[in-house]
Amino acid sequence: MERKTLFADILLPLPVKGVFTYRIPYQLNEFVMVGQRVAVQFGRKKIYSGLIKRLHENVPDHVPKYILHLLDEKAVSNEIQFKFWNWIASYYLCTEGEVMNAALPSAMKLASESNVRLSPGFKPDINVLDEHEFRLTEALLAKKRLAVGEISKLLGFQNVLPLLKKMIDKNYVFMEEELKDGFRAKEEKYVRLDESFYEDEEKMKDLMDSLSSRSFKQLELLMTFLRLSSYPDNREFEIKQKEFLRLANAGLPALNSLVGKKVFRSESKIISRLDFKAADSASGDISLSSHQKEAFVKINLDFEKHDVVLLHGVTSSGKTEIFIKLIQNALDQGKQILYLLPEIALTTHIIHRLQKYFGKRVGVYHSRYNPNERAEVWRNIIGVDADKNKERYDIILGPRSAMFLPYSNLGLIIIDEEHDSSYKQFDPAPRYNARDTAIYLARLHRAKVVLGSATPSIESYFNAMNGKYGYAVLTQRFGGIEMPLITVVDMKGERRRKTLRSNFSSVLMAKIGKALLDGHQAILFQNRRGFSLRLECMQCNWIPQCKNCDVTLTYHKNSELLKCHYCGYSTSIPSSCNDCGSNDIRMMGFGTEKVEEDLEMLFPDAKVARMDLDSTRKKNAFQKIIGDFEERKTNILTGTQMVTKGLDFDNVHVVGVLSTDNMLSFPDFRAHEKSFQMMAQVSGRAGRKGKQGEVVLQSWNPEHPIIKNVVFNDYKGMYESQLEERGKFRYPPYYRLINIKIKHKDFKVLNKGADVFGNILKSKFGNLVYGPEFPMVARVRLYFIKQILLKLPKGKSQAEMKKILLQCLGEYRKLAAYKSVLIQFDVDPV
Repeated sequence: MERKTLFADILLPLPVKGVFTYRIPYQLNEFVMVGQRVAVQFGRKKIYSGLIKRLHENVPDHVPKYILHLLDEKAVSNEIQFKFWNWIASYYLCTEGEVMNAALPSAMKLASESNVRLSPGFKPDINVLDEHEFRLTEALLAKKRLAVGEISKLLGFQNVLPLLKKMIDKNYVFMEEELKDGFRAKEEKYVRLDESFYEDEEKMKDLMDSLSSRSFKQLELLMTFLRLSSYPDNREFEIKQKEFLRLANAGLPALNSLVGKKVFRSESKIISRLDFKAADSASGDISLSSHQKEAFVKINLDFEKHDVVLLHGVTSSGKTEIFIKLIQNALDQGKQILYLLPEIALTTHIIHRLQKYFGKRVGVYHSRYNPNERAEVWRNIIGVDADKNKERYDIILGPRSAMFLPYSNLGLIIIDEEHDSSYKQFDPAPRYNARDTAIYLARLHRAKVVLGSATPSIESYFNAMNGKYGYAVLTQRFGGIEMPLITVVDMKGERRRKTLRSNFSSVLMAKIGKALLDGHQAILFQNRRGFSLRLECMQCNWIPQCKNCDVTLTYHKNSELLKCHYCGYSTSIPSSCNDCGSNDIRMMGFGTEKVEEDLEMLFPDAKVARMDLDSTRKKNAFQKIIGDFEERKTNILTGTQMVTKGLDFDNVHVVGVLSTDNMLSFPDFRAHEKSFQMMAQVSGRAGRKGKQGEVVLQSWNPEHPIIKNVVFNDYKGMYESQLEERGKFRYPPYYRLINIKIKHKDFKVLNKGADVFGNILKSKFGNLVYGPEFPMVARVRLYFIKQILLKLPKGKSQAEMKKILLQCLGEYRKLAAYKSVLIQFDVDPV
């Protein structure tokens, strides 16, 4: 039989276009399949793991390299994923390799590590080698090979590459690449009684007699096992080795002795890292109110005509209960469900609610898991789980990254808080919006999508009002609870009357005090972290700036440092002005740390907690903050937008928004929409169970139209006013935007390069091109930045327009003077 010569098109996790063709060794012909990972050499030295995207017999124009290793027995990706990745790359103007890199858990992305070995035939001569060469040679004679990092530690300095280059040139050493596989299955040792003791009970008696006189610890182990297993009735009983030794109060030598005597058998088993404390089976059916039933019926009716339905329900209207009913319907049809949330924080909050109804059929996937845990969820979904006894997840809950798992039979995608900007990936590429991307994923699976929000994005609401999406609405809170009473405080009047205490109005102070007295809790929202927003010299107005970015440094009292929130640079607090030497330096503005400190001073008997990026960095810190607040160990919770998102606390009576003006005055066409959403969402945390809550909005401009929209819960009024402006000035939903960032470390090169690229674009797109101009922050991490905004009308082919845009980029890349200029595309920026 003639042997086939097979070739594979391999997708690599690199920012390079297309696939690379490799040859399959004959002996692997029967084992290779699309979707498996393979190790391949790329370039002269590097080894990567890639995915087989296509198998064929077409001989390429070049002499192909062989694949080095087949890394999987079965496929870990599927055809739908490849189509999905291809669409993301095409729509968001990046490469499939970049999408693959974002999609795969790091434990499944193998890369090579540089190792150093002595060259064959090299005979060290102590008289020729210098000190560093001698020390390294001596170490390699003992250990055969060393990683570059190990050599740095051995020699005591970081940059060893010049030394290695010199030794390679002299043929003393050579470098090789070792493939590192990140995933390791977790194993646990189990102990069970040898089968012979069940067959012959007399043998057990003889054993006990022999142990009683000589080996007390061994006897203790045996008696403990017999008691736990109800010997001789349960032949299948086994126990984890660690647990067994703990219960018997015995050590490993005693157990090993019994294993050696063939009394016990000890064997390793692959187990899951993901054992949630969930019910084994689901609880009873969920009951809906009459309003919820109407919305549920409407969604199912709309599904007959639309693939996407927007569920627009006020805060605390019971959207989650409707989602649970929809999930049950999809499960009854044998389908998989993806439940997306904008924040990891919300994932931990809602997982218990879903597990209550669906038990261990619910899986969770997010970046707080370690790489092996994420790889395990991936393998479970694709059906190559290391733990053969573990059930496959039918429901996956997670933030945007959960969208990339290898689903094969999706029936329903739920996108909760669909308006949230956290669904948008900013850096690195792909800069995708998970809401829009998930809708395309659903199309590939012929699945349905539900978008849920109390404050939908203008684009989604526009699509619903124009018949592109279905639309269901919940106008009342569950259980007949009233919407909160909203009070707007004029901060100018408070200052005039001298009733301000720090950043708190007298109205807010009184309402917090009354709530605490009645045993209720309060939430305060300030959308800036840190203690003060900046330091400023009162004599010359000098303000400390980041040395890498064009931003002021924020004072963080906990660490006593000034920090940059863009690049992470930090420095100590100056004792005097750098420009004029004055000691009169004051803190201006306030962040969540300052709010926390003020609250502790103003309400000394209350327990205050802060929830922002700084306070939730540690593992499980978020769960602790939320848990303490739920259990009423904390009386007041302050934080950034984390506190606005979908959290349900039944004892919160007062919510305060400390500064509405910063949000409203932000120079962005979405500023008013986002401000309405944030204020409405955080207001919804008040009065959720049994009693009408109260909300205080502090503003220096209380007559602002958006504040009035929030007070009267007038989403439609906000929508209509924003829609009129966007139509006038060419913004979504009437136009699609592509923001083009141009970066370089040399200011002059950037300026010239941006102008040249802008002119190329204007020659093709005319007055649809705006810029180039400097953004609000014109330098980040030492790179100067300019941006160009491209506004594409909805009626024209987006694919064709993007094709022209890439042609413009290709034309620009031919100009040698600007080869070092970085250009990034952000499609549909938020």
